[in-house]
Amino acid sequence: MDISSVQKLCIDLISSAVQRCRLSEDLCRLSVVLKSSPPIIRVSISDTGTGSCLEEFQDLKCNREGIGTEKWDGLLSIKTTSISDNKIYHYHLNLRGSVSARRLTRLPSILKNDAKFSGTEVCLSISETIDALLNDIKHYFQKMLILKIPSVAAELVIERGDASGLRCQNVFLPNECSPLNFSSSNVERLKSGLEEYVLKHRNSLNNKCDSCFCSREKLKISSGVARSMESHRSPGLIVEAVIAISEHSESLCFRSSGNKTEVLHFKDFSPSSVSIASLNALTSIDWRSYGLTLVSAVDQVDHALIEWESLPPYRHIDMVIHCYHKQFPGKCKYQPDRHLIKKGVKLALDDLKEKHTGLLLSAHAVKLCPRPCKLNCWHHLVI
Repeated sequence: MDISSVQKLCIDLISSAVQRCRLSEDLCRLSVVLKSSPPIIRVSISDTGTGSCLEEFQDLKCNREGIGTEKWDGLLSIKTTSISDNKIYHYHLNLRGSVSARRLTRLPSILKNDAKFSGTEVCLSISETIDALLNDIKHYFQKMLILKIPSVAAELVIERGDASGLRCQNVFLPNECSPLNFSSSNVERLKSGLEEYVLKHRNSLNNKCDSCFCSREKLKISSGVARSMESHRSPGLIVEAVIAISEHSESLCFRSSGNKTEVLHFKDFSPSSVSIASLNALTSIDWRSYGLTLVSAVDQVDHALIEWESLPPYRHIDMVIHCYHKQFPGKCKYQPDRHLIKKGVKLALDDLKEKHTGLLLSAHAVKLCPRPCKLNCWHHLVI
């Protein structure tokens, strides 16, 4: 079996659990448990959000051609209940067949005895090593922290059934060391999340260089929000773009990667692959008007990679783009809009330019800039 298809399936299942937690009006817990008993790994994804709608599982996709029965039987075990149900419903869903041939089997239910709770657990068992799944899931949670969804606490538990009986647990708390409260807007959470991501990520990459550690004082961050009108043909979309520029005293620390920007993508509050609309939007922006020269924007599957010309090695740019429905959950599928994405990014750039005078000067503005001002300008960004 192509393990990548199972990795994607697990990420999709976790993403669905996050959405159920977002729909709940209470604080929710999301738990992912990987239990290894070689050669079998049992994956359990459970949440205390709203109960599941079976249609969401029917729409799951998996690379059927890469599935082998010796690795995975294609079976999902689903237990779910809503707050108003008096039972916990249990199903088996077979994903090995074609879409039309998928079989949903209803198993005996469990009485709740008047208890009031909701939640879902999805389990599958595969014959594989644990490391491939573990790396992707940890990466997913680390990216999810950028969104700072306030009502979800997530944990990742690894249990190894060997002689040592090792049990490892990572708990991901979205509001750890954060001044945000529940009333904070989504874009304020995104700004805070990117700020913490940059501080942790940059400092972990440069832990051998004490003088180039990134601090909040050296971080300039801005945001832009673009909205489309809601109509009977459009669900009403929102694009949030956040840009962070970090500066460091030592140019050697970022010489190898400073001229590249990782653009993280989210869609409907979940990490997303890069859309064609997003790449088109990024390449269509007049970056020179902001003192930047674009070399290329390349799809890297889970993020876009922008390469700049002549970017100072002691400066680094990070960016995140989030597209989501105005009303959740969305009633229809949609494709991100290039013009809306471009508008959101430009608004973030304008915000940065307005807040930090002299940081993003166009080539024309640099020529008119007095000599003392040029010491602080990005005149060397533009050829």
